[in-house]
Amino acid sequence: MNREEDKFLFRFAKEQDWEPAMKLAWETFLIFEAGEYSEEGVESFRDFISDQWLKNMFLKGEYQMFVALEKEKLVGFITVRNRCHISLLFVNKDYHRKGIGRTLIQRMGEYLIAEVGVDYMTVDSAPYALEFYHKLGFWDLAPRQEKQGIIYTSMKKNLKYQW
Repeated sequence: MNREEDKFLFRFAKEQDWEPAMKLAWETFLIFEAGEYSEEGVESFRDFISDQWLKNMFLKGEYQMFVALEKEKLVGFITVRNRCHISLLFVNKDYHRKGIGRTLIQRMGEYLIAEVGVDYMTVDSAPYALEFYHKLGFWDLAPRQEKQGIIYTSMKKNLKYQW
């Protein structure tokens, strides 16, 4: 079986992946999310992905990241903070609907079970990604919220169940 996601390499991020990942996050955010956000929300997101503290946490191994690569090109990534909370998940717009986001969540979930010892994953989903997370078995924990201009729905997934 030749699945679409088999065309990509999935691995833990390396130091040189940080800047391309944050660039991808910003570009994808501008395309799919920024139009629904206030100016405050756009600035909050930009500040978050450009925060040196966040990068330092990544460099120390305290902010886990998996990447998806097509040859040498970074086409998607996922990060987790606080042991099991998806902090960022972005896939290049030209690579949507190819199984990359699902595979990134699956790989991170496998890591969380095996290495961290947790059997669930949480996320504060942006409006654009809500349907995607629902399809993967996440459920809403609370109604849609807004904080510092960031719009999100808190969600959870039990990792014991199939993908």
